[in-house]
Amino acid sequence: MGAVQQHVPVLLQPALDALNLTPGATVVDATYGRGGHSAAILEQLGSKGRLLVMDRDPAAVEHARRRFDGDARVTVWHGSFADLAELVRDEALTGLVDGLLVDLGVSSPQLDQPERGFSFREDGPLDMRMDPSSGEPASDWLGRVDENELTRVIRDYGEERHARRIARTIVREQAQQAITGTARLAAVVASAAGRSADKVHPATRTFQAIRIHVNDELGSLERLLEQGVEVLAPGGRFVVISFHSLEDRRVKQAWTRLSRPPAASRRHPVAPSFHPRLRLVGKLVRPDEQECAQNPRARSARMRVAEKLPEVAA
Repeated sequence: MGAVQQHVPVLLQPALDALNLTPGATVVDATYGRGGHSAAILEQLGSKGRLLVMDRDPAAVEHARRRFDGDARVTVWHGSFADLAELVRDEALTGLVDGLLVDLGVSSPQLDQPERGFSFREDGPLDMRMDPSSGEPASDWLGRVDENELTRVIRDYGEERHARRIARTIVREQAQQAITGTARLAAVVASAAGRSADKVHPATRTFQAIRIHVNDELGSLERLLEQGVEVLAPGGRFVVISFHSLEDRRVKQAWTRLSRPPAASRRHPVAPSFHPRLRLVGKLVRPDEQECAQNPRARSARMRVAEKLPEVAA
């Protein structure tokens, strides 16, 4: 096992400020990770407040149960945030959540454990599943995917300009010997992509793409964005921290549809009746220089905030 760095929550104070909590608030941390945000949220809640934490990673769930054992204010779920509405409904809290926080991507413990297969800094099994108890490991998917599908995944989810060349090389090498480890996959990708001008390892985008596909990260995010509005109470805040443009773009587009009327066109010169469900709060937030210096993994973080508006009577 590799050396595990201390987990540092990203954009902690800006996220707390954005949630705008009262002591009696009901809050959902939909991506517990190692609980940095959750612990800080709990400090702001009084005896009547509630914190519901969830994660699809069993190790994170076990950590949350140990950390908050005995605190009656905390409920811990094991599950994907794509199932948020169902879990909130089971707690009879639909439309009653005052704050919803989502910190997307891979947590530091996942990156720092070679056996999880998310990183190529040390060799490990090519797994990449957020929940190792379900789904298909990345190595199994690579063993059956064809060149065209692999090209699409690397191009669309990794935004990799050498996607076709990398996919062709992976499929060729896979046919000769199954690719089951992170080090070999990284070497195969590097041999196809060559050196990167921006000093990023040439396998970085391909690893990101395969991870996103294996975990259906963008599909899960889209379902979360639909369900998040339903679980919030009027005035409740929805805070999303993302780490790459694919995630951030989906958040921005979904919230724009819910907060602004569709543009008029020649076919529809008068915009149809539109009642916004969200109000965008502030501008895009990024970590400052001090946070980036203290936690280099925060460099690519960006945060958006929205507030649920009251329902309009028919």
